[in-house]
Amino acid sequence: MLVLGIESSCDETGAAVVRDGRYLLSNVVASQIEIHNRYGGVVPEVASRQQIAAIIPVVETALAQASCSWDDLDAISATYGPGLAGSLLVGLTVGKTLALARNKPFLGVNHLEAHLYANWLRDEPAPAEDAVEAALREQPGDPLFPLICLVISGAHSEIVLVREHGDYQLLGRTRDDAAGEALDKVSRVLGLGYPGGPAIQRMAQQAEDAYVEQKKSVKKARNVYRLPRAWLRGTYDFSFSGVKTAMLHLAEGATDATRTHEEGKPSTQYTRYTRMGEQAAQAGAPDVALLASGFQEAIVDVLAVKTRMAAQEYQVKQVILAGGVAANLSLRARMRQELQPLGIRLSYPSIDFCTDNAAMIASAAFFHLSLGERHGMELDVQPGLSLPFRK
Repeated sequence: MLVLGIESSCDETGAAVVRDGRYLLSNVVASQIEIHNRYGGVVPEVASRQQIAAIIPVVETALAQASCSWDDLDAISATYGPGLAGSLLVGLTVGKTLALARNKPFLGVNHLEAHLYANWLRDEPAPAEDAVEAALREQPGDPLFPLICLVISGAHSEIVLVREHGDYQLLGRTRDDAAGEALDKVSRVLGLGYPGGPAIQRMAQQAEDAYVEQKKSVKKARNVYRLPRAWLRGTYDFSFSGVKTAMLHLAEGATDATRTHEEGKPSTQYTRYTRMGEQAAQAGAPDVALLASGFQEAIVDVLAVKTRMAAQEYQVKQVILAGGVAANLSLRARMRQELQPLGIRLSYPSIDFCTDNAAMIASAAFFHLSLGERHGMELDVQPGLSLPFRK
């Protein structure tokens, strides 16, 4: 089955053609990072206008790269949530219109669920056998059920038990900031720009490489600034607002941002992390790379340990990572370290499929379409959509 996927949930405009939910024929993404970087984050109105300008050329390019015509397609799919309402409307409207005009089955796709299915994608030729029944069977390289999925992005941080296709049980989620959101905010505090995850990873790597050259351990670099962890014992929930605030206080202390106003009142709350920043400033200019390394380690530590604990409790065969933060190399390495002694497999998408893309939309659509699911033209966007967890 050949499916066209369309993605427009935020600031990326994507279209892709995927065979049998796994085999990539094309994957085109128009990014707006340079546009939004000047604002330090995504501006919804700007994002939706850019989606309108990019969507048709992106779809046409995806079809051309896949060397297929409209007649070759078996179905069309598009994201309908969660995301920015204006951006979602662009992709969903185009997808439904194309399906209607070309008389093709249409399916709206849950963007979060699609991130899971990025783990089914592979850049290799499809086998000769093309029957839907055969494609639905487990293929070599497919993730093994039951599995734990760690969903980590700018807006979501969740640990999900997946027993089979479409069977999701929420085990834990963030109570405040998502991991990606915390990375973005701290990146701005440190003056590293947007998006925050890659920027903090680059700076952290600089610090750790420098320590290796000095014949010091990477662990030491990551703990020069020991930041708090919210373990929330007895749950698989996360909380990243505390470590984000600690980092803010540390940075304020380092830049003397705690000086009093004219009326003599402190400008910010004074904490141990403010004092840590002041001490760092007194010793010389604070090392931003070490700050980034310490913050990244605090995020990775909690994500990896809690995911491993869930994998042990539920005796799963595999753990998969999904979402933009799944591209973080430190997280991948730490997850391998946690899971390898237990004999639990770990998989994650290639870097290109961790961030928003249309290939994962087409992949998720295939597994739903194969079960006879369809959506009508009345389908509307759902900006606050979540995974369809079992009750």
